[in-house]
Amino acid sequence: MTRVLNAVASGSAPFINRPLNLRFRGDWGQANMTRICGWLSQEIGDRSHQDSKLSIWCGRGGLDQVAALDDDEADIAVITPAAIAALARDGSPVLGTPAHGELRALGTLGHDDRLVIAVDASLPVHTASDLLHVADRLVIATSPNDGVNVIGLIAHLGLELAGASVPALVSRGARMLEWERPFPALHAFESGEANVVIQEAVMTPSWQRIASRRHVRYIPWGDQVLAGLSRLGWPAGELPVGYLPEQDQPIRTIDFSDFQVICREDLPEDVAYLAAWCMVMTRLALEVQYRSFPRDRTPLTYPIDPRALRDTSIPLHPGALRAYEDLAEQAPLTEGLMWK
Repeated sequence: MTRVLNAVASGSAPFINRPLNLRFRGDWGQANMTRICGWLSQEIGDRSHQDSKLSIWCGRGGLDQVAALDDDEADIAVITPAAIAALARDGSPVLGTPAHGELRALGTLGHDDRLVIAVDASLPVHTASDLLHVADRLVIATSPNDGVNVIGLIAHLGLELAGASVPALVSRGARMLEWERPFPALHAFESGEANVVIQEAVMTPSWQRIASRRHVRYIPWGDQVLAGLSRLGWPAGELPVGYLPEQDQPIRTIDFSDFQVICREDLPEDVAYLAAWCMVMTRLALEVQYRSFPRDRTPLTYPIDPRALRDTSIPLHPGALRAYEDLAEQAPLTEGLMWK
C-alpha cells in the first residue's frame, strides 16, 4: 500500500518514515471527540510509514482519558472541557484528583459551552441555594459524580458550594436522576419526568425543546459558587439573552468550553510535531464538517484559528510548540477535502 499525501507541495510536509502504533481515545463514539480523533488519525496516517497502525478507542471524554494515558492504554486523547485538563495535571484535593504532571497538550479546539441549571418556572426557586428549601419537591436530572464524568463532578461540586449539596438535597426528599450523557437528562426535563436539569451541550436541539410543555426559569449558580470554582482555576461564562427558550436575561454560569487534545510528555517529539502540524495545516478537513451549523450553535468553533489551537490550559508538548512556531501565519491546505 502506498500512502498518498493530502495534496502538499513536495518537501513541505513532515513525514515519519517508521511504523507508528498510535492509539487515539475519543468519546462514546458518535460525538465530537471521536470525530476529532478520526480527523487526526487519517491526517497523521497519511504522513507516516505505510505499515503504521492507528486505532481509535471509545472513552467517556472525562478523567478516564487521563487514566488511559497514565496506564499506557492510549497515546493521544481528547478531553472536555479544557479546564479539567489543568486540574488533572496539577491535582486537586477538593476534587480528590491526584497530580498528573506528565500531561501535555497538543492543541485546543473551540467548543463554546456552559453548565446551566433550568427549573420548572412554577417552583419558588431563583438561585442554586434555593433548591435546598424545596428539596422534597425536586426531581433533578444531571450526570453522575463517579470520578470520571466531568459534568457530574462539577454539577455536584457547584451544588455543594451553593450550600445545597446532593446528600443534603436527598436527605430532604429530592430524587436524583443521573445519566452519562446530557441528552437523556434533557429529555427527562422536557417530558416532565424531572423538574430540574443541570447540564451542558447548550448549543444542541435538546435544549431548545425543554420549554415545549411548561414554562422554564434559568437560575444562577451565584457568586459564591463561581468564586469557589475560580479558586480552582475554573472559569465562569455567560449566555446572552434569548440563547435558550424563554431566557429573558443573560445567564452568568459555569464555563464548560473547549476540547483539548492531550498526551504524555514522553510522546515522541516528531509525533507531537506531526499532530500539531496536522491540526494547523489540515484544519479545514475538520472545520468543513461543522459549517452547516450556525456559528452560535456549532459544537465546534469555526473558523479554526491556529492561535487558538496553541492556547492550552496545560503546557504544550515541546514538539507541538515547535510546530506552532514553525507554522505561524501559514495558510491551511485546501485540496482533497472529503466534505468540501
